[in-house]
Amino acid sequence: MDEECLRIDAPPRIVWELVTDITRYGEWSPENVGGHWLAGVGGHLGASFRGLNRHGLLHWATTCTVVEWERPRRFTFEVGLSRMRWGYRLAPECGGTILCEWREHIGAPPAPVLALLSTGFLGRDREGLMVEGMRRTLRGIKEAAERA
Repeated sequence: MDEECLRIDAPPRIVWELVTDITRYGEWSPENVGGHWLAGVGGHLGASFRGLNRHGLLHWATTCTVVEWERPRRFTFEVGLSRMRWGYRLAPECGGTILCEWREHIGAPPAPVLALLSTGFLGRDREGLMVEGMRRTLRGIKEAAERA
């Protein structure tokens, strides 16, 4: 499991609204370019959303399912295509928030995804790229929260 944490000078309710707004991920993530709730409904346990991603010339969509929704403390979703679980933990601290983003493998991805990963098209050090992407995402959320 990988995890990155950052202190944000904004209350958890502000940070929560950003973290759970999957339409805005493209503003902060180096790979995700946004998303939308499926069936027009989101914001609850079991909701699904489509995440849109790009890396270089490659573009792809993923279907994700919310597996944890505890306002304003935990937001976790599973990505079917990559067999990854991504999550955010929020903790109040002195008028601000400690925001942690984490990810873990929950199974082997399907053979076509493994083949794509082995080509290096998604980066030779894919795991390192994902951790750096988490850091960049957290910094982007911090900037947005502190402006709010």
